[in-house]
Amino acid sequence: MNESFLFLAAGFEEIEALTVVDVLRRANIPVKTVSITSSLRVAGAHGITVTADVLFDNTHFSAPEWLILPGGMPGATNLYEFAPLRGLLQRQASSPEGRIAAICAAPAVVLGQLGLLKGVKATCYPGFEKMLEGADVQAARVTVDGKYVLANGPSSALQWALTIVKETKGTRVATQIANDMLLYPKSNAELGNFFG
Repeated sequence: MNESFLFLAAGFEEIEALTVVDVLRRANIPVKTVSITSSLRVAGAHGITVTADVLFDNTHFSAPEWLILPGGMPGATNLYEFAPLRGLLQRQASSPEGRIAAICAAPAVVLGQLGLLKGVKATCYPGFEKMLEGADVQAARVTVDGKYVLANGPSSALQWALTIVKETKGTRVATQIANDMLLYPKSNAELGNFFG
């Protein structure tokens, strides 16, 4: 399995970024946090500073499994305004294997403005829908369509993360991770009610 990358810009939504990294690592999906700034230390939207694993400029992105975008403002805007990331996302979208996950404002502010979601079932933080250019907008916590797993906001971070695991390693692994995290009151529950 190839490495995945989550991108941190100043003003990122902390719960979205850290939840998905935590859950993917529990599922043994290799993921690195990438600062798009000149520093490994990136301040989130609520004043939580995170030390990224690598700097964007020092990282070779060779056939990534997932490119992952947390939301938050101005985090999502800062992601969109970083031209090298825009180019990487466009390459990932046109690659046969590469997949993209985004949450909160990021599906609209980043992917929508890049025109990557035309005809794709998509969700985002309420109020940003107009930026989902040509998308099939859904009133859903999480949407899965082709290479995209998108979610609507902070309270959906765990469901979004587990859906990425499900799309990568299957329902059995995602269910085990959810049960290990005590998502259900008893073990061996199915994810049907969680994933809709």
